[in-house]
Order: sequence, then C-alpha cells, then structure tokens
Amino acid sequence: MKDLWGVLARQRDYRLMLSAGLISLTGDWLLRTGLAFQIYVLTGSTLASGGLLLASFVPPVLLGSLAGVFVDRWDRRTTMIVTNILNAVVLLPLLAVRDEGAIWIVYCVVLAQSCLQQFFTPAEQSLVPALVESEQLVTANALNSQIRDIARLVGAALGGVLAAVGGLSLLAIADAATFLIAVALVAGIRHRSARRKEAQSAEQAAEGAIKRLKAEWTEGLRLCVGSAGMRLLFGFCVVTGVGEGVMSTLFAPFVSAELGGDGKAYGLIVSSQAIGGIVGGLVAASVGSRLPAATMLGVGSLLFGLVDLTLFCYPLVSDSLIPAFVCMIVVGVPGAFTIAGLMTVLQRLTEDRIRGRVFGAIAAAEGVAVLVGIVAAGVLGDAVGIIPVLVFQGLGYVVGGLVIVSRRRTLAPHPEPAHHLSA
Repeated sequence: MKDLWGVLARQRDYRLMLSAGLISLTGDWLLRTGLAFQIYVLTGSTLASGGLLLASFVPPVLLGSLAGVFVDRWDRRTTMIVTNILNAVVLLPLLAVRDEGAIWIVYCVVLAQSCLQQFFTPAEQSLVPALVESEQLVTANALNSQIRDIARLVGAALGGVLAAVGGLSLLAIADAATFLIAVALVAGIRHRSARRKEAQSAEQAAEGAIKRLKAEWTEGLRLCVGSAGMRLLFGFCVVTGVGEGVMSTLFAPFVSAELGGDGKAYGLIVSSQAIGGIVGGLVAASVGSRLPAATMLGVGSLLFGLVDLTLFCYPLVSDSLIPAFVCMIVVGVPGAFTIAGLMTVLQRLTEDRIRGRVFGAIAAAEGVAVLVGIVAAGVLGDAVGIIPVLVFQGLGYVVGGLVIVSRRRTLAPHPEPAHHLSA
C-alpha cells in the first residue's frame, strides 16, 4: 500500500488525470452499453447493432498511427482537454435521434468519437511518465488499468438504466457531462510538454509540411520494429490482438453453445472479469515498484493464457456455469499485471518526443490484428469448432508470455531525461 500512497498522495497532477479518466471512461461505458440496447430497440436488427462495432474499429486502423504524429507535436494536456470538449460536442446530434430513420446519426457520432480517441489515448499514455517518478510508473499504470474495470462495472450498469429511462437523449447528456467534468480536472494539471522549436522560414514550413508529416509518420512505424525490444513487444501486441478479435467474436457463442447459458448468464460472466481486474489492479499497484515490468508482463500473460485455456476446455468434462464465473474473475488478476507491465515497458523503451507516434502505430497494428481475429474466428468457428479456435487464443498468451520471460533482458528501459514533478 506504500506504493499506492506514494503515487496518489504525492503526485497531484497524476491524481487529477486518474480522476478524469475514471469519470470519462464511466461515461464511455455508459454510452456504449446504452447505445447497443437502444439501437436494437429502435431497429430490431442485430446487423444494425454490429454497425456500431464497425464504426468504432475503423478509425484505429486508418487514423491511429497518423494521430500519434500530432500528439508528439502538441502539448499532451491541451490535447486531452480539446478532445474531451469535442467529444461532448459531437454527442449533441444524438438528441435528434427519434426513430430508425436517424440511425445514421448514431453511426456518425460513434465514428467521430472513435477518431477523437485516437488522439486522446496516446496523449494520455505518453503523459503518464512525466507525472510520476520512474519507480512509480508500474503502480501508475496498474491504477490506470484498475479504473477501467471500475468504469466498466459502473458505466455498464448505468447505461442500461439510463437507456430504459430516457433513451438516447439522456445517454448523450450524461456522457457529455462526464467529458466536461474530465475537462475541468485535466485543466488543473500543471505539467506542460516541452515545445520543440525548429529554425525555418514560413515558406520552408509551408513547403515542407507534408514531407515532415510523412517523415514523422514513417519514423513512428520504423521505431516499432527498430530494436529487439520493440520488435518483441510489437509482435506480442499483434498476436494478442488477433486473440482479442477471436475472443470478442466467439465468446458469446461459446457461452450459448458450449455452456448452455442464456443472455443473462453471458452478461454476468463478462461483467465478472471486471471484478478480478479491480482486485488485480490493486495488487499490481501495491507491488509494482518491487517487480520488474517485463517480468510482470511475461508472467501475467502466461497465467492469463493458462486461465483462458482452463475456461475454454472445462466444458469438455462439465456443463456447469460456475467454473466460467470463477475463471473470468481469476483471469482479471493476471490481466491487470499484463496491461500494467506492457504499458510500463513501452513507456520506458521510448523517448518522450516520439512516444505518441509509437503508441499510435501500435494501436493501428492492434486494430488490424483484431479485425483479422474477428474474420478468422467467423470462418474457423464453423469450420473447426468454437473450442479449438478459442484454445488458439489462449495459447497465444501462453507462448507470448514464455517468450517475454525468456527474453526480458531485451526490454531494458530507455534512459529518459529527468523531469520536474509537481508536488
């Protein structure tokens, strides 16, 4: 608990960013859950509901790596403030949705918010190392992971209630309010990113803008595979991204066809993972400074995969739903270690000036990997069966964890210049 106290009590700027994240993420889950419910009510079509998923997946693939270039140019605090304000503004068209004929507005709003997220996420991830001491970084990232699970539990529950009570209008107003509260909190952060000054004329700036943009964009892509450590992490993210696509596609059929559960059981099983994530985030934050980040990543991934394999294989010998609940709660603990370890290693392997580009490029690669996993699962689920394909997903984490542990010395941190922290 000493590590937790050291971060939360002493680092005012980080505390403000964490609070803002909790509030805005709760709004995200509130809207995501409520939209899925409301779209089906308005259309009665699962295809229309699937369109929401597509609208949210396209921007990371097309915009993710390019957005990182601008994140590195701009002040990260300002980027977070502006994107939160814009997120609140783009929600307003939802107030005009009354029937199935206006569903296109919902898709446009989801698409716009996903585009904005490509700027916000790398800005936030890149800002964390500047707000805490180096030895507190694992703890800070573990707390970030934990608030995502808290937001998921609270936001998902509220989203269903608000959708039933006030429809899309109430959802839009509530989510917009969370973004504006987050703006007020982030505005209180004192840290400012150092500006990079370039000596050049206005004419040179105009003529070279596109060339510089291309150069910085390709630099971000190149940096993802520029060292043994980054290549290892990039490969890990791609493999596990494919696995996440498989999981998102086949887990509902798995619960229904292999476990015999209904829609209520599916919802409860999925939500139960957040409980383990909250506990895991607390444990990871408490011991973060005493464990190497690469070890947390490797061991966390290995255990995550082993629990997944247990979950996917136990229906071969039992038809009870109880082991599924237990596995989903337990897997949240190594999941929190994996996320905290991965984020910390990535932050330490990259310099501040190029961190946004790296995070953006990895997000784009993960987006492509998830889409590949979704397509592969849709094809192979029918051809070879649900359980064999899900077993492949679990093996991806096991193998990835073993490789990380065996090569953890290649993930040595990049030396970072000292920075001033606000008390």
